[in-house]
Amino acid sequence: MVSQSTRNDVRDLHVVLGAGPAGSTLAGELARRGHEVRLVDRSGDGPAPEGVTRARGDVGTLEGAREAVRGAAVVHHCVNVAYHLQTEVMPGVQEAVLGAVEAEGARLVVLDTLYPYGETHGEVMTEETPWRATSAKGRMRAALDERYLAAHRAGRARVVLGRSADFTGPGVLNSTLGGAVFPGALTGGEVLGLGDIDLPHSYTDIRAVAAGLATLGEHPEGDGRVWHLPTAPARTTREVLRMIEERVRRPLRLHVVARPRAFGPFDEVFMDAYAELFYQHTEAQVMDSTAIQDAFGLRPVDLGTTLDDTLAWYRDLLAARR
Repeated sequence: MVSQSTRNDVRDLHVVLGAGPAGSTLAGELARRGHEVRLVDRSGDGPAPEGVTRARGDVGTLEGAREAVRGAAVVHHCVNVAYHLQTEVMPGVQEAVLGAVEAEGARLVVLDTLYPYGETHGEVMTEETPWRATSAKGRMRAALDERYLAAHRAGRARVVLGRSADFTGPGVLNSTLGGAVFPGALTGGEVLGLGDIDLPHSYTDIRAVAAGLATLGEHPEGDGRVWHLPTAPARTTREVLRMIEERVRRPLRLHVVARPRAFGPFDEVFMDAYAELFYQHTEAQVMDSTAIQDAFGLRPVDLGTTLDDTLAWYRDLLAARR
């Protein structure tokens, strides 16, 4: 658990809940910006970015969440769970985290998804797009988001939500543009594509996710609403794969999975749980992030830079594994 010696009088402390790629990258970004940062997850024993303190905590209970966020000025909720557990677990995590930030008087920044929009039939997604989810996970996420915003309106807690498209970038493994693509591209193995790869699809660099969340954490004037995190203009997935081919100087051994089924790093448990969201690969997924860019002067990471840096990160990872 978080040490009892934590100073309760420190009010620039940013607590990041969840030490996956988003939480860890965000923690590093916050530390680089000069904030005191505590990174909390259930184990608390992994590596931490420079200037970040790791701590163990269970935010599935109010008691655990209150201990995790003690002393925080801002709490960043980046906790996620496996797809097949989300509808069961995430509402309880929300209840605990909301109760904890309310008790502590901290602001809450929530990392969110595009799931509440549901099927858009190719419509460009902005913050004004209606929430029309029909999947169980999409309806669950929409209900969570409405509760967050209702808590803000009621004065229970100060809350802001940052929505991201599919993650990609250094450190991202479990993504459609992550471990299913880059290792095969570098080694000559199979590269996985999902659905119709000739449709435009937005991918958000994990470093832009971190920059967007950190900025929202620093700007309370943005509270009480949803923001789309900085995301490069959408390209078709086939175009993205061709950009990767140019960089690795070999044709990709592409295997396209047209319907949700287990393949490569995506096992049957994952695909069964993900099937209801597979529409994201059978219609255009285009997210517009103009609002946050104009409001705070943020810019997405150029897609070419994302691919260059991600390939370099995977080269190092593969070399270390060998």
